[in-house]
Amino acid sequence: MIDFFKLQFILLNRKIKDAGLNPLLGYLLGLIAFFLISEFMFNKTNFAKYLVILTGLSIQFKFSEKDRMDFLISTFGNIKKIKIRLIENFIIAIPFIFILLLKSSPFEALVLFFCSIISALFSFYSDFNLTIPTPFSKRPFEFSTGFRKSFLIFPFTYALTVFSINIDNLNLGIFALLLVFITILSFYNVPENEFYVWIYADTPRDFLMKKVLNAIKNASLLVAPIIISLLIFYTKQFKLILISFFIGQTYLSTIILAKYSAYPRNISISEGLLIALSLYFPPLLIAFIPMFYSKSIGNVKYLLND
Repeated sequence: MIDFFKLQFILLNRKIKDAGLNPLLGYLLGLIAFFLISEFMFNKTNFAKYLVILTGLSIQFKFSEKDRMDFLISTFGNIKKIKIRLIENFIIAIPFIFILLLKSSPFEALVLFFCSIISALFSFYSDFNLTIPTPFSKRPFEFSTGFRKSFLIFPFTYALTVFSINIDNLNLGIFALLLVFITILSFYNVPENEFYVWIYADTPRDFLMKKVLNAIKNASLLVAPIIISLLIFYTKQFKLILISFFIGQTYLSTIILAKYSAYPRNISISEGLLIALSLYFPPLLIAFIPMFYSKSIGNVKYLLND
């Protein structure tokens, strides 16, 4: 098990070197950026503590993907797999918990701590041979496959919305909305085989437009129960609710463009850092979205019609 973590450390160092940085400098700059962005976030929004929890959990969920869990179980067995996941989640959670404690949010730090344990003990996918129906067509495969892999999260967020209304806590409802969007963003983590781009009889511009519009439509369908419920019970705060919805859709579009700006490889550390920076300073999207779009056009052009 120790060798596993040594290997992960070596792989992480290689990724930092591939980004053109010395690993030690990369860790130092990462920590500085993390604390500066956190400070900025807490100074600018009342939802900062919820965003901290959301960011920490979203990183942990990426370590719980089915293929990775299958590998850990087949290599180490179930008991050691749980130990590895607990250690990983605690390592990820430490800086986020530290920030929450530093900002006098002990309850939220405790929530993140227990959620880290839960996400390590349980896998968010099923091994049952059960076909889960989806409200999506087969063409936007990201939503069909992503929904089936993470479908338990959606009833949880809907229940969380009901709970937020019962205790009259709009912030919790907004958190449920953002959690849905974070889950949807994870649908676009892995680039598909080139064949699934080639089958589109479109120009690069039309292909990207279809991808973005399909994602916006399907995401709207998934968040509709939350949005409608919040708008009914918090009519005076309708601007905040709609702004949160618009921000979620904007980042979804950005992730899709970032995915194809790196295609056919995975999103790199440098691209990930740009997205992370924009999470805490959204105006940066004004520069990032055109940049990702331009690179995406060039990357898919050879597979599509000119």
